[in-house]
Amino acid sequence: MDFRRIDNLPPYVFGTVDSLKMEARRQGDDIIDLGFGNPDIPSPDVAVEKLCEAAQNSRNHRYSASRGIPKLRKAIADLYQRRFGVDIDPETEALVTIGAKEGLSHLMWVLAQPGDNVIVPSPSYPIHLFAPRLAGAGVTEVQIGPDVEDFFEELERTYDHAWPRARVIITSFPHNPTTYCVDRSFFERLVAFAKENDVILVHDFAYADVTFDGYQAPSMLSVPGAKDVGVELYSLTKSFSMPGWRVGFCVGNPAVIAALQKLKSYLDYGTFQPIQIASIVTMNEAADYPKVVCDLYKSRRDTLCDGLERIGWHGVPRPQGTMFVWAPIPEEYRHLGSLEFAIRLIKAAKVAVSPGEGFGPGGDGYVRFALVENEQRVQQAMRGLRQALESGL
Repeated sequence: MDFRRIDNLPPYVFGTVDSLKMEARRQGDDIIDLGFGNPDIPSPDVAVEKLCEAAQNSRNHRYSASRGIPKLRKAIADLYQRRFGVDIDPETEALVTIGAKEGLSHLMWVLAQPGDNVIVPSPSYPIHLFAPRLAGAGVTEVQIGPDVEDFFEELERTYDHAWPRARVIITSFPHNPTTYCVDRSFFERLVAFAKENDVILVHDFAYADVTFDGYQAPSMLSVPGAKDVGVELYSLTKSFSMPGWRVGFCVGNPAVIAALQKLKSYLDYGTFQPIQIASIVTMNEAADYPKVVCDLYKSRRDTLCDGLERIGWHGVPRPQGTMFVWAPIPEEYRHLGSLEFAIRLIKAAKVAVSPGEGFGPGGDGYVRFALVENEQRVQQAMRGLRQALESGL
C-alpha cells in the first residue's frame, strides 16, 4: 500500500538501538539506558494527589475544551509573569497543547504548506526536522553545535542562501541534543531579523527551567516586540517532571494562537480534564519543583562528565542546560559512525546511548547521553564503558 505522507520519512535509527536494548534485556543483560530522554524523576506529589481527587468527580470525565480550561491558561500566564517577567493574555495569547510535541506538529500545519520553506537547526530534536515535512513544506537545515562560533550569524547566512525564502524559523534553547545555550541578546537579534524579513518565529522552550551553574535560560517573549513575530512552546514535561501527563502550552502572537486553536478545534477535545486541574495546582503550589529537578540532573551531569573524563573519554562539554550530555565520539572510533558505535556500546558496555545521526546529518560524530539514571547507575555505566573502550569494542 502507498502511504505517501510517511513513506519519505527516513528509518528511525533510535528504533535500532531500542530493539537491541530490548533483545539484550530479554537475554538477561542489565542494560543501563542513557539513550531515551524519558524523565525518571517522580512528578510532584501535589499533582498526583489533585489528579486522584479530580478524577473522582464524574463531571470531569466529559469532553474538555481543545484550547484548555480557563484556569489552566491563567496559570501559565501567571507562571510566565512570575518566572520570565512576560505578560500573557490567557484569552488571546495562550493555548493548551497535548504536550509540546503535538503543539509543534500542528503548529506547522498552520504555518507551513507545500512550497513554503522552514529553517531548522541541525542536529535537532527529530520532530523539529520532520513536522514541517509532514506539513508538506521544505526544510533548510542550519548547523548548530560546539563547532559553531555564532549561531545567529550562521542562521543569517543560511537564510540569505535559502530559496524559497523561509517563512518560519524554528529554534529551541537550551538545545536538544547539542545543549547549546543562548543569552537574551540572541533573541533581540532574532526578533529584529524576523521583523525585517517577515519571518514567523517558533521557539520550543522545553528546557526552560533545566539549567545549571547560574545560567538562566531567557524566554524569547521577554524581548519587546517578540509577540509580534512569534510564539513559544512551554511544557511541564521537563520542568515539573511530568512527561506522561502531556501538558504543554503555546503562547505569544494572538493571530498564530487563534489559527492553532481553530485547527485543534477540528482535531481534539483537549487533555483529560483532571490532568488539567492537577496541572493548575502544580504550577501554582509547586513552583519550586523545577529546582528539585535541576539539582538532581546537575548531580547526574557531574557524575557522568567526571566519569567520562576519568575513563579517558576526553573533550566532553559540561552542559549549562537540558537533561543531556552531547559527547563527541572518541577519535579512534569516529570512523564507525554514531549508529554503529552506539550498537557496539550496547553489546560491549551494556550501555544504551542515542546515536547522533538520529538528530540529523550534523550529529553523526556524536552520541547523546540522557541523565535518566541515578548516580549509582551512572557510575556502573562508566565501569562498563571503561572495559569496552579498553578492549577496543
